[in-house]
Formats: sequence, C-alpha cells, structure tokens
Amino acid sequence: MTTHGFGLVGTGIIADTHAKAIKSLPNARLVAVTDVRPDTLHTFAATNNCEAEPDVPALLARDDIEVVGVCVPSGLHAEVGIQAAAAGKHLVVEKPIEVTLAAADNLIKAADAAGIALTVISQHRFDPGLIELRRLLDAGALGTLVLGEAKTKWYRTQAYYDSAAWRGTRAFDGGALLNQGVHYVDLLRWCMGPVAEVTAVCTTSTHQMEAEDTALALLRFSSGAVGTIVASTSVYPGFAQQLEITGTNGTVIIEDGAIVRADFLDVGSYGASQPRDPAAPTASASADPALTAIASHAAQLADLLTAIEQARQPSVTAASARDALEIICAVYDSSRDARPVVLAQRHQAP
Repeated sequence: MTTHGFGLVGTGIIADTHAKAIKSLPNARLVAVTDVRPDTLHTFAATNNCEAEPDVPALLARDDIEVVGVCVPSGLHAEVGIQAAAAGKHLVVEKPIEVTLAAADNLIKAADAAGIALTVISQHRFDPGLIELRRLLDAGALGTLVLGEAKTKWYRTQAYYDSAAWRGTRAFDGGALLNQGVHYVDLLRWCMGPVAEVTAVCTTSTHQMEAEDTALALLRFSSGAVGTIVASTSVYPGFAQQLEITGTNGTVIIEDGAIVRADFLDVGSYGASQPRDPAAPTASASADPALTAIASHAAQLADLLTAIEQARQPSVTAASARDALEIICAVYDSSRDARPVVLAQRHQAP
C-alpha cells in the first residue's frame, strides 16, 4: 500500500479536522505543517506528532509531502494553492475555493498547468443522506425537480468575529453565506443543476463586521425549477443545516447530512429511504465551529488519494467549487445593486 504524505498550511480550527481525517486513513500520513504564528504552529505540530516548517516554501520543498492541505483564510487560498501547484503538490483546499471568481480561475489554471489533482472541501457530499439523495435523483425517484431550498441558520458570537482580524472581511473571509452557507449552496447546485438567475438581499444586523451575517436569495435554475437560499450567523441558538429537494413525485429533507423525511407519491422500483430519527443526537457546528465530525472529511480525502492513484479527477472537482462561488458572488452582486443577476451574462463578461 502506498502511503501519501500530507502537509498543512495553516493550523487554525479547521486544520485540526484535516489532521484527524488524515490520521484516520491507512494510506495517509501528516508529515509537516506551517503557520505564520510560531507558537500555534509548534503546539499543533507537537499535538499531531508531525514536523513544523517555518514557512510555505520550506514545506513545499519536502520530497515526502505529496498532498498539501490549504487551511488559511479564504482570500489566501489561491496564493498558497498556486505556490503548491508550481511545486507539483496535489491540493486539498478548504471551502470556499476563493472569495472571487478571478482568484478561483487563477488557482484552477495553475493546477491544470501543473497537472496536479485539486479538490475543494465539500465533505457533505460524502454524508450518508446526500449519498442516498444523489442515488434517488439519479434513479429519477423525485420526478421532475420543482423546488430546492438550502438553509444554514447558525449562530456565531461577536467574539468569534473578533477572534481574528480577517474574520468577516470581504477580502479574506466573506460573511454567513460564503463561509458558513457555502456547503449547502454547493449541495443545492449539485442536486438541482445550474442556476440561471439570482435575486437576493444581504444584511448585517447583529454583528460588527464588514460582510453580511444574513443572506436571502431566490433562484431560477436552468431546468425551470426555482429555489431559495437562507444563510445566517444571527439565529440563536443555531439549528441543523437543511436541504429540501422537491420534485413532481415527492420530497426529500436532509438535516446535517442525514435524511429526516422522504415522501413519494409512487415509491417505484428504486426503494424508499430510511430516514434518521430527527431526535437522535448529532455533532453540529451550528453554534460551535469546532464541532465538525471527521468521517466525511476523511471520505473526501480518501477519494482524492484514489483519484491520484488512478489518474482521474476527484469526485469533488474545482469546477464544481467554482460553480458554488459563482452563485454566491451573484447573490452579493444582486444585493448590492438591488437587481436580479443573470449568471449566463457573467460568463460573457471580460
């Protein structure tokens, strides 16, 4: 069995999830980490029994690192990722792919030019409920899709945004939609298909920050279906993320990655899903960003390693991460300009 060496750039909250996911895989090993904060870097390295490198070039110079996890603030993803790609390292980039489409495109071009594999974390695609929902959609179980809704109604304190100067900024983080809501925007797009038009409103109501703490959007999909997105970090005490997909033959409701309801006019030959008991306890980041389960992260990393070994694209491609970012950018543009945004026109922009 080939063992793949990993390096992590950034040792913040999400890096701990990456480290645990790497350790859970039999064919992966966390080799080294780096961070601009020396005290945090050395504590993280000691805790995870790996080496600490003083900077990104030193980490990228290591021959025993094959894959680099980019866990820095979102607005630095392309900068770090492009350096890693130039060094021939495969990439795992935390969500979102970047904060602007131009930066995302630069990262994708660099990865393509280097011939390396690039995946962007969308671990919820590997949640049991999403795997089952994807199976149902592929089997045509819901009929013609009619309505899709993605809801992220979470709670973050002001102390969370005050904990680092980059949090809640447009240049490095984004707000409730780009940071917390992006996962379920990706899932909505994955299930419902391309978005044609977005009409949205964003507000900053309960926090002192540059970006939004609440976003609402109405979507028209290219298929003719419609949908909504709600994302907020102002909803106390914080609730499960929810995805609802409705077609002419029924509805599936997902909460925090598990199917809690599935109803069909005609069950047909695809078989009915077995919903999780909604009263069953689950780990949730709705009120605490540190409460992130590792199983789905590990599954996505395992998929990347298989893709590397088989010389194929990862299941979660950089292009799909760009699709989610494009929707979010359209939400921001619509809110700022108080008008609908047609995504087809954005592709024609210079």
